[in-house]
Amino acid sequence: MKKLIVFMSLIFALLTQSLDVNKVKIENNKLNVNGIEYFIKGICYDPVPIGKTKRNFNRIDKDLILMQEAGINTIRVYSPIDNIDILNKIDEAGIKVITSFGYNQNGYYDILNGTYIDYINKYKDHNAILLWELGNEYNYHPEWFSMNIDNWYLAMNNAAKKIKQIDKNHPVSTAHGEIPNNKAREMGSNIDIWGINVYRWDDPTPLIEEWEKVSDLPLYFSETGSDSYMTKDYNEFKKGRNEDAQAAANHNIIKNVFKMKDRLTGLIIFQFVDGLWKAGNPEKQDIGGWAPNSIGVPYDGSPNEEFWGIVDINRNKKKTFEVIKKFFNN
Repeated sequence: MKKLIVFMSLIFALLTQSLDVNKVKIENNKLNVNGIEYFIKGICYDPVPIGKTKRNFNRIDKDLILMQEAGINTIRVYSPIDNIDILNKIDEAGIKVITSFGYNQNGYYDILNGTYIDYINKYKDHNAILLWELGNEYNYHPEWFSMNIDNWYLAMNNAAKKIKQIDKNHPVSTAHGEIPNNKAREMGSNIDIWGINVYRWDDPTPLIEEWEKVSDLPLYFSETGSDSYMTKDYNEFKKGRNEDAQAAANHNIIKNVFKMKDRLTGLIIFQFVDGLWKAGNPEKQDIGGWAPNSIGVPYDGSPNEEFWGIVDINRNKKKTFEVIKKFFNN
């Protein structure tokens, strides 16, 4: 009898654990978490401190409080968070994670070395996870794939297939620079939902109709937004640091996207905190930097890579923070 009780207790524990695991599905071209529709109100999150070139999460508690205030429900990270305590904090804050796997990250949970599978096996039952995302606008970098981008699409699709064999509870996506062509979509047949990085001035929504003409798969904007530095005057926005320009652009972007919420699964603003490591001396904020396909960045057609945060490096709120807070909390 004692053995039977122990056995039944183990079965009950396993069933309870299974029930506790979030199930993220795609139904009617919408994301659903445990049967409830989920619209991504996201932020790209790569917290690199002053003077450093690698991220750390020393300020995660403050960051999560700010994200909660802004109504952010999803963060998108460019490499996996291999820290259960950090993931627990994110989950406890009511925020989910889109986890991106790079192709060649010197073996750190990457696709080339197959170690991404180790991460998925380790964290696939963690409730912070929303999606698995493969690559970030790699279509702009054929030089990483022997000048043949098909090599990437093949690796991406094979990785997606393997993920879906071991994790039935989370869709697989990729973040593509602009709309993938017919061949890319065909080669990516195992992708469940496409993320599109889009910088088309202050209205990315024409892309939605373009997408619907070529695909019936769900879509989210994996990157969109504006920076807070103007390299030249434009209308009322003057050259130099200009939080008004960033706030106006993000206001228009989010307003236009929210008008079409029924036709996509969400958007992710780039990014949470300024990145001082991108364009020069990481000890200070430099203008400049380079990003592919950036002529559509509002309102000067220049990315100014170190000025994209909705908060500055010291976590002071920029004007765009209040814009995002207004939309994301409604």
